[in-house]
Formats: sequence, C-alpha cells, structure tokens
Amino acid sequence: MKIKYLAVLVAAIVHWLLGGVWYGVLFKNPFMTRITPQQLLRMEGQNEGMALGVAFVMSLLLCYILAHFIHYTKARSAMAGAQTAFWLWLGFIFSTNIATVLFEARPRGLFAINVAYQLVACIIAGIILAVWRPREVLEA
Repeated sequence: MKIKYLAVLVAAIVHWLLGGVWYGVLFKNPFMTRITPQQLLRMEGQNEGMALGVAFVMSLLLCYILAHFIHYTKARSAMAGAQTAFWLWLGFIFSTNIATVLFEARPRGLFAINVAYQLVACIIAGIILAVWRPREVLEA
C-alpha cells in the first residue's frame, strides 16, 4: 500500500488551520463565555505553542489514518473521499463524543460545535486524500 505522504501533510495542515478558524474566529464566543476568570488565568500560564504543536500532531495522525481508509475503500473521487470520512466520523468521532454530553453534563451546543468541526475538517481531508494524484500521473 502506498500512502501519499504529501497529501497527508497537506490534509493535516488544512485540518489544523480549520481548527484555528473554527475555534478562534467562528465559535470563539461560545467557549470564552463559559470560562471563569480563574480558568483564564490558568490558561494564560500554559504553553500555547505546546498545545498548538500537539493539535497539529493529532491532525497529522488523524489524516494518516484517514489516508489508510481512503486507500482501503479505493476512494478516488471527492464524493468517495467525503463519504469515507463521513462514515469514519460517524462511527468514531460522533459516537464516542456523545458520551461527554450524556455522562459529563457538557453543554449540547459545545458538543455540536466540536463534532461539526470534526465533520467538516474530516470531509475536507477525505476529499484531499482521495483526489490527490502524484505529479508523474498528472504529467502522463
């Protein structure tokens, strides 16, 4: 099996950058309104670079594993890549995160923001991974 590592890297960067836009711009207020002043002080003392680095490594891991599933399903079109990502999201992200709402009493709105980010980011990554073609194939 040949994994397209450049495609994995590009998909991971897009996944990670979308997270920054999602939580830093689009849905910043729902998170910030639930943070107490004590939590904000504690967060300011943390290493933001480390958190961003770990988030990128997790995006890279997610996209690497998604690339394997794209290969296994023989997804070669945008629709097939999106479908593969959707079913993985439903089975592994949505289904496991619903427990945080049920057992940890987390707000449903924040759950929706989190799983919607993963849905959108995974579908975009799935499309990138499915349609990516090596340069020599494009030139032939």
